[in-house]
Amino acid sequence: MSNTTHRKEIYSQVQYYFINNLLNLKDVIINKISNEDNSIKIYISTKPKEHICPACSSKTSRVHDYREQIIKDLPIHNKNVYLVLKKRRYVCPHCNKRFYETYDFLPRYYRMTNRLAFFICQQLTKLINMTSVAKIANVSVSTVMRIFELVNYDRLTLPKVLCIDEFRGNAETGKFQCILVDGEKKKIIDILPDRTQGELIKYFKQIPRNERLNVKFFVCDMCRPYVDLAKTFFPNSVIIIDKYHFIRQVTWAIENVRKRLQKSMIPSLRKYYKRSRKLILTRYYKLKEEDKKAVDLMLLYNDDLRTAHILKEWFYEICQSDDYSYQCSELIKWIESAECSGIAEFKKCANTYKNWINEIKNAFRYGYTNGPTEGFNNCFCQ
Repeated sequence: MSNTTHRKEIYSQVQYYFINNLLNLKDVIINKISNEDNSIKIYISTKPKEHICPACSSKTSRVHDYREQIIKDLPIHNKNVYLVLKKRRYVCPHCNKRFYETYDFLPRYYRMTNRLAFFICQQLTKLINMTSVAKIANVSVSTVMRIFELVNYDRLTLPKVLCIDEFRGNAETGKFQCILVDGEKKKIIDILPDRTQGELIKYFKQIPRNERLNVKFFVCDMCRPYVDLAKTFFPNSVIIIDKYHFIRQVTWAIENVRKRLQKSMIPSLRKYYKRSRKLILTRYYKLKEEDKKAVDLMLLYNDDLRTAHILKEWFYEICQSDDYSYQCSELIKWIESAECSGIAEFKKCANTYKNWINEIKNAFRYGYTNGPTEGFNNCFCQ
């Protein structure tokens, strides 16, 4: 053998030695590497050794046949990595049982390495949805869901401020799931596969009573079943309605007034009011002078719209105040004015506030909101 050939063999052995260390796969021989545009294929095999027959426990090293299996591995340099494994199927000389050899890096019946499954679990701890995780790991969303279901984790202790909300997910149990969040530490406590009252009752019944009694604030939207749950399972808690959910009642009311009036307008005027809806919804003091003039002109069109705008500005002012006594007294006056306004949309809004008056006052007093929960929901629903 010439020196050149010898050096090439040594270089090749050293090269595959370092690649083998980089892959960190036990007892694997690298036969070839194919670097393509969007993927890397690594052809591997294992050293032959004795195996124990799963049927009769006899030892055998007799190979029956071979087959190639494509296995997904961790991505490298934004490229999908595939291990093309040359598998041996052994045959037992005593009982004639045929079986495949086992691997430390590949679970039985899997088409991905152990470390890829672990990588998926790590990605699920971040604030990204399952679709994004599947894309990063080069697997299907259903595969990510199956791996997630296999993960065991301990439930966190219920916090002082418990926020609850629903979000639209893709679980098999239904379109909507339920999320529990620590309102102070802004940390997810748990995610429930179903938002129905029966499932929530079943979940909270499993939590010790002493732990449930430590919840001091329960933050939710204007959903009566959530409030009923709070009164039953968290009797020591103050129930707070999320600020966003009761403020938007006024937003909906003035929007409905505008839509009602538009039906009687000529097409050109109707289009103008629709395009200018943000000017009516925005706080008046935040508008530029030219926009204020535009709003003043629009409000001259109809008494209902003008009164609705006054009620909207008044309510926003109440919500932005830091004086709890002022907020409570002004809220009562606002409800009375809305009821006497003669505007059906604001009468309905006032009736809603009367039904939730205590929970709204709690929101003014303590300041807790479902903001952290909505932030997590936005991440899940991307």
